[in-house]
Amino acid sequence: MATPMKFLIVDDFSTMRRIVRNLLKEIGHTDADEAEDGQVAINKLRSGSFNFVVTDINMPNMNGFDLLTQIKQDEKLKHLPVLMVTAEARKEDIVAAAQGGAAGYIVKPFTKATLEDKLANIFKKMGL
Repeated sequence: MATPMKFLIVDDFSTMRRIVRNLLKEIGHTDADEAEDGQVAINKLRSGSFNFVVTDINMPNMNGFDLLTQIKQDEKLKHLPVLMVTAEARKEDIVAAAQGGAAGYIVKPFTKATLEDKLANIFKKMGL
């Protein structure tokens, strides 16, 4: 990939943020920041320049769906691809993520290959 991507990893568990960050690093994406919930994430997104959001769904303060809604309603952020990550593969969550404008959906636990494939598909759709 020619353009370096800056990722924001949003999860209330620091261990999960670290796992996602390490997987991204292994794939070749070294520029990443972290947020522990949607509220912190939206503040970082509005004050920084990110290219991609990987967010958990179940979090305190502001969950992943609310974060997705906030991103898609913000003129400056709505272009950002959002990859939803959750421990629950509920059909209604997958549908809600798609309807909300999420670029993709991954169920925990996932492998480097799964993340890499999902990112490759999203980048392809974006024309990158």
